[in-house]
Amino acid sequence: MMLVNCFVLAIFVLYIYQSVVPIESLTAPNRNVLILLADDLGLELNCYNNTVIDTPNIASLAARGVVYKNAFTSVSSCSPSRSAVLSGLPQHQNGMYGLHNGYHNFNSFKEVRSLPLMLKEAGIRTGIIGKKHVAPENVYPFDYAETEENNSILQVGRNITYIKQLVRYFFQSMSPKQNFFLYVGFHDPHRCGHTHPQYGSFCEKFGNGEPGMGVISDWKPRYYNANEVIVPQFVQDTPASRRDIAAQYTTISRLDQGVGIVLQELKAAGFLNNTMILLTSDNGIPFPNGRTNLYVSGTVVPFVLSSPYHTEGWGTVSQSYASLLDITPTVLEWFGVKFQKYTIFDRHVHLTGKSLWENTSCEAVYGSHSLHEITMYYPMRMVHKLNFTYIENLNFMMPFPIDQDFYLSPSFQDLLNNSATGQPTYWIKTLKQYYYRPRFELYNLTRDPDEVNNLAYDENYLAIRSQLQELLHRWLVDTWDPWRCYPQAVLEDAGPYKQNPVCMELLNGL
Repeated sequence: MMLVNCFVLAIFVLYIYQSVVPIESLTAPNRNVLILLADDLGLELNCYNNTVIDTPNIASLAARGVVYKNAFTSVSSCSPSRSAVLSGLPQHQNGMYGLHNGYHNFNSFKEVRSLPLMLKEAGIRTGIIGKKHVAPENVYPFDYAETEENNSILQVGRNITYIKQLVRYFFQSMSPKQNFFLYVGFHDPHRCGHTHPQYGSFCEKFGNGEPGMGVISDWKPRYYNANEVIVPQFVQDTPASRRDIAAQYTTISRLDQGVGIVLQELKAAGFLNNTMILLTSDNGIPFPNGRTNLYVSGTVVPFVLSSPYHTEGWGTVSQSYASLLDITPTVLEWFGVKFQKYTIFDRHVHLTGKSLWENTSCEAVYGSHSLHEITMYYPMRMVHKLNFTYIENLNFMMPFPIDQDFYLSPSFQDLLNNSATGQPTYWIKTLKQYYYRPRFELYNLTRDPDEVNNLAYDENYLAIRSQLQELLHRWLVDTWDPWRCYPQAVLEDAGPYKQNPVCMELLNGL
């Protein structure tokens, strides 16, 4: 992936958006926002040059907006990412360190002032349909909520006919001239082989009309030949992986048809021409080197931004950085709602993401991952700048953990079985290399897009590593990361150190 100079990108964005809509007009009435959030979707879309998969509805949306080629999540895990989307704060700052559901039981801090909370206070009607996966309720309140908390996640997240009915009801229940923020959290194309194996590894059989599978009346299933799918470079090219990807494609096609249905409802309700639409995903794909990793393969996400008031940018591609942390400031500016600074644990909070409506140059995008499931403690911090990825693995002496649904996936079982029997895996690394990682990783994405040649300990790149390390740590301090001294020191930030926190060395050899 080519990451280009941020100054040049700023000029590009300026060209697209300058003078199209003055900033002051963003406070005009009858402005709405529709967020379409996919679950574990990567770049397997026509608008990202995948010519095998069939995603015409997302392609049509892209024709009415800007496609960002360098968009990243700030954390490669579901609940933490969704909390970052809805708060504008990285997981280590908002408290959603890992998954919310079940015995994982992570929640954001009660002091967090989320996007739906701020919009609700501004008189904007808020709604969520589909997967929520964040808590507590008082931090993430919605006026209208049909989620896994009061529905089957399969129905509210994958049954596109049911989603259509809920979206239609939300629009019909709107008061005249009332602005809205609607967040549709699709559960596709998340794996389901660990929870509902009868429906296939990606729930690709759910609702397809076969015996025992049920029927989703608005879905026309699309099936793919495993020999024709495009295997990402970071996934082993084997028959097992190809079949896995073919199932994933079928579920992505259901997602695409669901997107089309929601957009049809938006148009039928008369809101298409005054609604900002954003389609993205919470994290990368659930394949080897993907989700739960801070590599590009785990953090790059689709990002399609459509505005009816910025038509000069329609159908364009931006190489500029975008982060899911940018969503909250972008939505706030769209509605003309000013972010009010507040405190968490007596520490002032401000947004480090940028509004995508502003003509400002970008510097870098950041990542912060602590856990996924409760047993998966492997904190990592990351920065992308220009053509480099820099990662710090804080728990590097322990093996990298594997989550439940990915462990049972055909792709990972293929790696395990071939590794156990000494057969070729056809992967870009070994399982040992995947599990046991160095403390620091640095990759030149121009020469090494697959991130396999670690330059962190190369004397020729020490200056670049130092520069990125300093940049990353400034962001960690700015966002009050509790892990910012780990593992070589202890953070003292209470009592006499509250105003001037310090890292106190452990003398542990690190």
